[in-house]
Amino acid sequence: MTQKIAVLGGGSFGTVVANIAATRGADVHLWMRSEKQLQDILETGINTRYVPKYPLHERLIPTNDLAGAVVGADIVFMAVPSKAFRVVLNDAIPHLGAETALVSLTKGIEPEGFRLMSEVLEELVPDHPIGVISGPNLAKEIAQGHLTGTVVASQSPELRNQVHDLLSDRSFRVYTNPDVYGVELAGALKNIYAIASGMAAALGMGENTRALLMTRSLAEMSRFAARLGANPLTFIGLAGVGDLVVTCTSPLSRNYRIGQAIGQGYNLKQAVKQLGETAEGVNTLKVVKAKADELEVYMPLVAGLYAVVHENEDVDVIAQQLMLGERASDVEFIFDSENC
Repeated sequence: MTQKIAVLGGGSFGTVVANIAATRGADVHLWMRSEKQLQDILETGINTRYVPKYPLHERLIPTNDLAGAVVGADIVFMAVPSKAFRVVLNDAIPHLGAETALVSLTKGIEPEGFRLMSEVLEELVPDHPIGVISGPNLAKEIAQGHLTGTVVASQSPELRNQVHDLLSDRSFRVYTNPDVYGVELAGALKNIYAIASGMAAALGMGENTRALLMTRSLAEMSRFAARLGANPLTFIGLAGVGDLVVTCTSPLSRNYRIGQAIGQGYNLKQAVKQLGETAEGVNTLKVVKAKADELEVYMPLVAGLYAVVHENEDVDVIAQQLMLGERASDVEFIFDSENC
């Protein structure tokens, strides 16, 4: 029986996931709010704004009819920005089937109550299977057919297997993980450090410095995540170090490009306008800084980046924060071999 899939959000990653599912034989409805974007896709067969030169499969149906997209869907993938996530989900809920699964593609944090998108799903659709997808998934590279790995996390083995079978193909490999919170938190946190890495690149910092930045970022991420109850070992996988590396080194990363612009002397408002797309890391930085202060988690890079991005401090603050901690441990989590 052919599956019906709904993808809510017509951005770059939502589009490539929708197209993979359609290519794999599902009937896919890609919902977007913009009438202009919808007409463009209907006329050209391409999402020219977000994924140009990427022909969409005939099974992919673009639409702005939310009810029509969701009714009868086996899986609904949520691919809208975090600030719109709750609103769109609430609009979709009346049209969900009793067994419809929901999977978040959104890498962000809701400021009120520090809620990840999976927690918003658990709150609003508690009786449905839920999951998240995260990993080093630059949409334009997926569209070009480059080998890519991603992680689907869910407490439901059935949903993990269902998403694996739906999206796995010769160039897109789907791995599984039961640690929903850790996978999702890793995907949100790495956006912060991608901004810092973009700044470092704009300032001409050396490869040694960038390696130091990424390594200390990983330590900071995992320390914060463990304090919140995530499994720190999740951070050595694709959703953690994999996603961190690609977003901290690639100009295809929106957060990296925001950092580059700030490093070149633009203020935050100018950098966001120049990008023309949502960069989740800007808002995530605010939320994580407040939570780290509340929990008294030591996060010098977050503190330094916050001062630069939101308080207009000089970008040299980032370099200063990197050199803090005279006796800092190299590895944040290590097994004691004598007690194993």
